Amino acid sequence: MDGKILARVGAVGFVAFAITATAMELSRKDEPPLYRSVAAATETATDPLKIELRRCQQLGEAGTRDPACVQAWADNRDRFLKPSQALQPQPAPQAPGPNGQPQNPPAARDPAVNEAAPAIDSHTNEAR
Repeated sequence: MDGKILARVGAVGFVAFAITATAMELSRKDEPPLYRSVAAATETATDPLKIELRRCQQLGEAGTRDPACVQAWADNRDRFLKPSQALQPQPAPQAPGPNGQPQNPPAARDPAVNEAAPAIDSHTNEAR
């Protein structure tokens, strides 16, 4: 086969493929999205902190200079980062002593503060 004829056959095949793919794409029906847009959801905030955070979000960079926004961000951070009272360890109830009075509880011991860190052997880190 001649090189010109081979090039023409290849070009005709490419054009035929492009026309077929375009026709298939144009005849395809649109399917409804599988998810709902977050912007489309109407949300009524009743939490004053949430309302303030929304306002600060809309301010953009100016919100960093707004004292109310700085306070709102601090409150929001505290909501998630400060331990709640429910998570605080509660002292175990003490059994009454021999005279019916509660016994003196043992001294509270915070393991995170009172326990010393284990000594690290200098030979364990040599492999690293």
